[in-house]
Amino acid sequence: MPKSLSILLLIPVALLAWLGAVKAPKSAPPRFDRTAAEARLRETVLPVLKEHCWDCHGDAEAKGGVNFDAHTNLMAVLRDRGTWERVMQTVRSGEMPPKKRKSQPAAEVRTNLVTWIEQTLFPIDPARPDPGRVTLRRLNRVEYNNTVHDLFGVDFQPADDFPQDDVGYGFDNIGDVLSMPPILLEKYLNAAEAILDRAIVSGPLSPKTRRFNPAQIQGHAGGGALATLSTQGEAFVEYEAPVPGEYVLKVQAYGDQAGPEKVQMALRADGRDLETLEVRRGRDNPKLHEHRLRLEPGRHRLAVAFLNDFYRETQLVRTNAKGKTYTEKKIEDRNLQVGFIEVAGPYSDAVPPLHELHRRIFFKAPGPKTTQSVAREILQRVADRAYRRPATAAELDGLMGLFSKARESGDSFEASVKQALMAVLVSPHFLFRGEIQGDPDNPRQTQRLSEYALASRLSYFLWSSMPDDELFRLAGQGRLRRNLSGQVRRMLADPKSRALVDNFAGQWLQLRTLDIVAPDEKLFPGFDAPLRTALRRETEALFEHILRKDRPVTEFLTADYTFANERLAQHYGLKGVQGPEFVRVSLKGTGRSGVLTHGSVLTLTSNPNRTSPVKRGKWILENILASPPPPPPPGVPALESKETHGTLRQRMDAHRDNPMCASCHAKMDPLGFAFEHFDAVGRFREKDGQEALDTRGELVSGERFADHAELSRVLSETRQADFLRCLGEKVLTYALGRGIEYYDRPALAAIDARVRQKGFRFSALIEAVVESVPFQYRRGDGDPLLVEAP
Repeated sequence: MPKSLSILLLIPVALLAWLGAVKAPKSAPPRFDRTAAEARLRETVLPVLKEHCWDCHGDAEAKGGVNFDAHTNLMAVLRDRGTWERVMQTVRSGEMPPKKRKSQPAAEVRTNLVTWIEQTLFPIDPARPDPGRVTLRRLNRVEYNNTVHDLFGVDFQPADDFPQDDVGYGFDNIGDVLSMPPILLEKYLNAAEAILDRAIVSGPLSPKTRRFNPAQIQGHAGGGALATLSTQGEAFVEYEAPVPGEYVLKVQAYGDQAGPEKVQMALRADGRDLETLEVRRGRDNPKLHEHRLRLEPGRHRLAVAFLNDFYRETQLVRTNAKGKTYTEKKIEDRNLQVGFIEVAGPYSDAVPPLHELHRRIFFKAPGPKTTQSVAREILQRVADRAYRRPATAAELDGLMGLFSKARESGDSFEASVKQALMAVLVSPHFLFRGEIQGDPDNPRQTQRLSEYALASRLSYFLWSSMPDDELFRLAGQGRLRRNLSGQVRRMLADPKSRALVDNFAGQWLQLRTLDIVAPDEKLFPGFDAPLRTALRRETEALFEHILRKDRPVTEFLTADYTFANERLAQHYGLKGVQGPEFVRVSLKGTGRSGVLTHGSVLTLTSNPNRTSPVKRGKWILENILASPPPPPPPGVPALESKETHGTLRQRMDAHRDNPMCASCHAKMDPLGFAFEHFDAVGRFREKDGQEALDTRGELVSGERFADHAELSRVLSETRQADFLRCLGEKVLTYALGRGIEYYDRPALAAIDARVRQKGFRFSALIEAVVESVPFQYRRGDGDPLLVEAP
C-alpha cells in the first residue's frame, strides 16, 4: 500500500475515534418543575392564545409562518423555542395581537404570558451561568492557510483548493455548519504533501500535476464547464512552483471559428509570450496544447491569451415560402474556449538547496546513535504546536512508528520525518479545534477551559490562526488567564489582528458580497474594478482605524471622517484627494457619516438597476439593530411585477397593502427610504430621475426622522443600546463559533456594561468578550429541559 494512501486512511479512523470521545449526547437534566409549567400552559397560556391568536395562528392558519395547533403540550412547546421567542418579543412590544383587533389582552395578561414563556423556555440562573457548548469544528479555509503559514513559514494558500466553507449565523467559522465532505479528505492529503514539499528538502521532488478548472481560472467571462475569452485578453492562473526546475504547461482549448482566420492563442508566463498557436479545432474535438518551461521557486502567473477577436453582424435578405422577403441577422463571433489549464512538474533530478524553513524544522542534526531521539524531539516540537497543546507520549509513539517504518524502507532521515509530519497534518488534532472535557455528556457539568484551549480560542478569535510562542509559553506556565488583558492588547496591536478586518468585519458588514454585486453597466458605466476595490477598502480602513486607535465603537455609525483615494473621492465628489493611496478625509458638511453612508454598504444593498429600500432596511435590522425580519411569506410577487410606474416609494406601497407583508415592511422600509439620497452605487443625488425624493420616516418604536442624517443620530443615540447589543452578539458569535442562545443574555449584559464603563472603546468590547463566561467555560452536551427529571 502506498505511504500516502495509508496515511489518508488514518483520517476517518482517527476522526471517528476522537468524535466518540468528545460527543455522545445523553443529557442529564437540571431541576425543573415540569408539572407546574404544564399546568400553567393548559390553564393560563392556551386560553389566551385561543382567545386572541387562534384566528390567524390556529386551526391550520399560519400567518407569518406561526401555527399553534401542535403546541398543546409542554414538550411540543420546548422543542420549538424559536417560535415562542418570536411570540414573547411581539407580545412584549405590543406588535401582537395586531392593533386593528378590537379585542386586546389586558396588560396583566400580556405580562403573565411573557413571564411564563421566559421562565419556562428561557430559564436563567445568574448565580450559575450557562456557558453553552461549542460544536467540535474543523479549521475553515482561512484558518487553515494562516495556521500552516505560522506553523511552517510556507508562503502560499493550500486551502484555496478546498471546497467553499458553509456560513451560519453570518460567519464561516461556525461549528454546526462546517461539514466534512469526503473530497476534503483527499484535499487534506494533497495539501499536506504540498506544504511539506516546500518546507522540507528531502531529495528531488517527484513531479505532480495540478489541474485548474474554469471556476479556478481568472480573467474570463465564461461559466460552468468552460473559460470563455470573447474579446482579446487573457485568462490566467496563479501557480506556486516549489523548487526551480522544468515544468509543463498544458491547455485544453478549442475555437469558435468566424471570419477569415482561425483562432490565435498565446501561452504566457509572467507576462512573457512562450508560444503562439493556431487553434484549428472546434467544440467537438478540443486539443491539449503543451509547452515546457523553466520556473524559479515562487508564484507565477500562467496565462492563455486570445489574440484575434472577430465580430460581425450582417443583415441578410430572405424569401419565405409565400414569396415575401424578410431580413435575418447573421452573427459571426470568434471566441477562444478553454476547458482547463494544467501544470505538471518539477522535472529535475537536482536536490534543492537547504533553506530557512527546512532548518527551522531540523533544528538538530542526528548522530549515529541519536537518530531516534533527535527525530522524536523534532516531531515533539512540531506536533505540540500543530495540536495547540503538548502531544501525548502515545501520540508521539505513533508518529515515531511511521518514522521507523520509513527508515526501514530505505528513506533518508529527512524523508522519514516528512512521512511522520504528514500524519500530523492530517490528524484530527490538527484539523479540528476540539476542547475535550471530563464529562462531555452532562449539560449540568460546567468546566473552565484549559490554558491551552483558552490560548487557542483567543488566537483564532483575534488572528484566525494558531497561538504564537508567547501564548504557548504562558499557557504552559499556567499564567495566561492572569495576563489575559495584556495579551489581548498585545494581540490587537500585532499586524495579524488584520484578520479581524478581513474575517469579522468582512462578514459582519457583508463586504465579501461586494465582490459579486453587478450594477447595470449601462446605467452605471463608471462602476469598474478599481472603484469596487476602493469601496471595500474604505470600509475596511475605517474598521481598522477604530481597531488600531482604540476608538469608540459608536464611530461605526457616527464617524465624521473616512478614508479615500482619488478614485473614491471623485465618486463621492470630495476634493483635495490625489493618487491611489488611501488618506483620512473629513466628511463634515457632506451628509455622510459612518458605515451606513459608505458606498460599499449602499451598493451591496441595492439592485443592479436601482436602489432597494427593502434590502437596505433589512441590512440595518440584521447588522445594526439585531432584529432580523422573518423570511417573506410564500407567493408574494416581486415589486416589478406589481407596479411599473410612479415613484419607488409609491410602487412599494403595494407590498404594504398586503397584510402579510405590512408588519415587516413597516420595520424595513422607513430605514431604507432614509437613504434614498444615495443611488445604487452610493453616489449622492437630489432626485430619482425626475421624481423628488421623500426620505421621511418613522420607526415602529415611534422615533421620527427627515433623512439619513437624522436616522443615523436616532440609531447612535436613541437606539444606541440596540446597536451595542447587536455588535456584542456579532462579536461573541464570531469568537465562539456558535450562535447566540437565550442563556447568553447575562454574558451580553456584562459585555454591554463593560463597554459603556470603558467609554465604548474597541478594546473594551474585545476584552469583555474574552473574559465572558461563554468564552472561558464550556459545558456538556444536551438540552436539560427536554429530559424528564429523575
